[in-house]
Amino acid sequence: MPVQTVTVSPQPVPRSDEYVSTIKSRRSATINPQVPGNLVKIEVRSGDRVKAGQLLMVIDPLKQQATVATQKSTEQQKLAVYEYNQVEVERQRKLFAAGVTSRDTLDQAEQAYKNSKADYESAVASRQTQENELDYYSIRAPFDGIVGDIPVHLGDYVSSTTMLTTVDENRDLEAYIYIPTERAGEVRPGLAVDILDNSGKQIERTVIGFISPQVDDQLQGILAKAPVHSPLLRTEQLVKAKVIWTTAPAPTVPVLAVTRLGGQTFVYVAQGDNGKFVAKQRAVKLGDTIGNSYAVDDGLSIGDKVIVSGTQFLVDGAPVQPLG
Repeated sequence: MPVQTVTVSPQPVPRSDEYVSTIKSRRSATINPQVPGNLVKIEVRSGDRVKAGQLLMVIDPLKQQATVATQKSTEQQKLAVYEYNQVEVERQRKLFAAGVTSRDTLDQAEQAYKNSKADYESAVASRQTQENELDYYSIRAPFDGIVGDIPVHLGDYVSSTTMLTTVDENRDLEAYIYIPTERAGEVRPGLAVDILDNSGKQIERTVIGFISPQVDDQLQGILAKAPVHSPLLRTEQLVKAKVIWTTAPAPTVPVLAVTRLGGQTFVYVAQGDNGKFVAKQRAVKLGDTIGNSYAVDDGLSIGDKVIVSGTQFLVDGAPVQPLG
C-alpha cells in the first residue's frame, strides 16, 4: 500500500501552562458620590462614551446652594465693616498726626481694622469652601472612557458608599495572571504569554512585565501582569493565558498522523525490513499542539518515518510503500 510519510525532525517546542486571566484597564474608576443626597439628574446611559469632565449625574444641590447664598451674604457684611474700618483708620492717622486725637484712639481704630480684615478674609475662605462643596453635587467623568452599569435611579438617596457607575478607558489594558506558588522560581519578567480565546485561538502574544512580590493569600498565587493591545479585548473579560516557560527542540508529528484507540494515542511508523517496509503501530505520549502538529514527549525518535496518509486502513505489520 503506497503511503505518504514525514521524517521526524526536531522542532522548537514551547513548554507552557494555561491559566485563566482577567483583562483589566489601568484607567478604570468606580464613581461614588462625595456628598449625600437625592439624585435629580442622570445625564448618561450605560455604554456611553464620555469625555473627561463631562457631567454624569446631579445630586440635589438646593440645600448647599442656600448655604452658599448665606455665606455670600455674610461675606458682604464683613466686607462692609472692613471697608468702613479701613477708611476710619486712615482718618484717625491723619487726626493723630495733626495732634487732634490721642494715641489710644488711633490704636483702637487700627485694632478694629485688623479684626475686620481677618473676619472678611475668613468669610471669603468659608464662601470658597462652600462653593467647592457645591461642585461635589455634580458628578463628572474623571477621564475619557465608557460608562458601565448604572444601578441607581432618579430620586434615589445616595451616600459615599453608593456606587453610581464605573468609567473604563478601554486601552492600556493588562492581563492579570495568577501563577501557582510552586512556579514561583520560574516566573520572571519577559516570559512570553499567548492570550487565547475560549476556543484556544491565539488573540495576541505578549510578555510578562510585572510580578507581585507578594502571594495572594486567598488564591495562593503570584500576580503577574502582561500588557495587551488587541481591539478584541475588553475590560473584565476572562481569557486564557498560556505562559511559555521554555522553548526546546523536540519531535513533532502532524495531527493527521495520530490515531486514538481506547484513550491511547498511536502513530504508524514505516519500518524497514530486508529492503521492504511495514507499518508498525507505535504508542506515543503527546504534548502541546503547535500549529497543525503535536509535540511528542515519548514514543518517537528523530529520523523515524511517520505515515500520514491512509492510517484508517492500516494494521500493525501491514506492508507499505513510502512515497515521501
